[in-house]
Amino acid sequence: MTYGAKNYKQMQITTASPTQILILLYEGAIQNVKKAMLAIEQKNFAEKGKYIGKAHDIINELTVSLNHEVGGSIAQDLERLYNFMVTQLFKANIENDKEPLSAVLKNLETLLEGWKGAVTQFQKEASGRK
Repeated sequence: MTYGAKNYKQMQITTASPTQILILLYEGAIQNVKKAMLAIEQKNFAEKGKYIGKAHDIINELTVSLNHEVGGSIAQDLERLYNFMVTQLFKANIENDKEPLSAVLKNLETLLEGWKGAVTQFQKEASGRK
């Protein structure tokens, strides 16, 4: 990534709302899972490990950011799903297998789509109240 692109990305993160940060995290995890899948195809196991590690770090951050007091059962369900994804990442890394990564990718894409839909709905409702 070039210096300018890094600065832009940093600015994007520091000025983002919590929901936008959540979406950026999901997008980052998705990118890293896809890169890990490609690395497995190319038998580039060092790269595979690097990208699985990055995806794991993001999912771990999503897990620790859950607020169980406010989120209740939804937070519990998300924590279970994140734990499942971490287990699948480890499995993919150990077995050099793309299949567990496919499961992680599907879950991340579903969650991302849901959050984007929720943000869109909220923005529509908020603009209707003005």
